[in-house]
Amino acid sequence: LSLHDALPICFGKTPIKSTYFINKANFVIVAMGSVCDTIEETIDYLAKQGRKVGLVKVRLYRPFVSSAFAAAIPATVKKISVLDRTKEPGSLGEPLYLDVVAALKKENKFQDAQIFTGRYGLGSKDCNPAQIIAVYNNTTKPVFTLGINDDVTHLSLDITENPNTTPEGTTCCKFWGLGSDGTVGANKNSIKIIGDHTDKYVQAYFQYDSKKTGGVTISHLRFGDKPIRSPYYINKADFVACHNPSYVTKGFKMVQDVKPGGVYMINCQWDFDELNHHMDAASKRYIARNNIQLYTIDAIDLAIEIGMGKRTNTILQIGRASCRERV
Repeated sequence: LSLHDALPICFGKTPIKSTYFINKANFVIVAMGSVCDTIEETIDYLAKQGRKVGLVKVRLYRPFVSSAFAAAIPATVKKISVLDRTKEPGSLGEPLYLDVVAALKKENKFQDAQIFTGRYGLGSKDCNPAQIIAVYNNTTKPVFTLGINDDVTHLSLDITENPNTTPEGTTCCKFWGLGSDGTVGANKNSIKIIGDHTDKYVQAYFQYDSKKTGGVTISHLRFGDKPIRSPYYINKADFVACHNPSYVTKGFKMVQDVKPGGVYMINCQWDFDELNHHMDAASKRYIARNNIQLYTIDAIDLAIEIGMGKRTNTILQIGRASCRERV
């Protein structure tokens, strides 16, 4: 019994499974790993627009069974994009792409189909639905790169739209903190409480560099009534909080991640005139045009007053809970 045949018996899954495509799909992506969740989420979004696109997920890479792979591709396919999360200088292509081309040649299938190849996620770069849409829109670049602005070889794909593809009813929150200020720990506690004591599905990603202490930290929290298939950072949030006022004066693009009608909370010691002075014009314009609800909280002075020093996270948790009720 071969490994290819034994896998379904042992684990109940086929090595190569093509169950996620629109009927009569004409453009499919071939990929492995967590990016498949992002692609599936994007397919759901594009299907509502009438796009006939799909995904072939490679579950077992070795041995690569060409007959099973070719059988998984819908007969209506005209274009195939292969995504690799690696770069092999000097090779004719990346590993999965070369296997796909060889497999289709061996099986004499889809010889008239256009086959594109792209790299994504190098250096832990995020891969989000906007980039996947760019892959499905691509018809001119046989070799492309996702996640960076490639100003050397000019292989980057143009991002034309950045939609919110998370399931309806999912609440997305984003928190900008300073390493060691307690923001990350507080958000870990918050998402654990929601997951343990409610029926909500939850997800959390924490973004910071290896030093963490003294650096920028960003916490990405999602929770909702439906399963969450979003292995990428939040860029369309119902609620965004800035726990360090210096990020406002430095012009960090924070409020731009808030959905129209969402909530933006700033921890600062400023009055209205001071806030108006420190906030850049682009942020003010975005707030006005998108009906953003803006709140300020002075957790800095309050923490000192009650003897908590610089640990403002407990106070900000209360502030966040109050603002979330308005989301």
